[in-house]
Amino acid sequence: MLERYFKYPQVLRRLRSGVLGEEMERIAAHLFEAGYKHASAKIYISQLSRFSKYVTRNGRTPVDQDTIDRFMCSLPTVASRVTARTVIKHARRIAPHRFAIQPHAAPNPDGPLLSAYLEHLRHVRGLEPRTCEGLLLVARRILAWYHHDVPNRPLAAMTGEDVLARIARSLELP
Repeated sequence: MLERYFKYPQVLRRLRSGVLGEEMERIAAHLFEAGYKHASAKIYISQLSRFSKYVTRNGRTPVDQDTIDRFMCSLPTVASRVTARTVIKHARRIAPHRFAIQPHAAPNPDGPLLSAYLEHLRHVRGLEPRTCEGLLLVARRILAWYHHDVPNRPLAAMTGEDVLARIARSLELP
């Protein structure tokens, strides 16, 4: 079915490689049966191929939600994120064995803060996705440290003394 959308043998080999390579034919057939236009199906299949390559490069199978979220953060435009989200939903329906089933976890209380921080980094400061991932990781670590060392205190109660105490402790470690 991929031959319906792509003609070059090298492109077909690339599409069939990666974590989702075996399912690409079925996903292409599903998009055709669902009535997607030729151009739209090509875009979806190409985006799914990028996702498959990303998962292969990062070595996580079955694919978990964290990997999907990191892939979404790496995409430069809103349109590409929408396209990827849609085609990944199709792939989850067609090849559920490739995706990890995660139990519904309790919502992260710092989620809105981290989301707002990520938006600030991307849109206000204009940083690249990899730089944003690094800074977001640092923010998560700081929040985890604060919640571990100072439980039952809201984040707004963090003082400069708390930060200096943390730095002093980290400098003492070998």
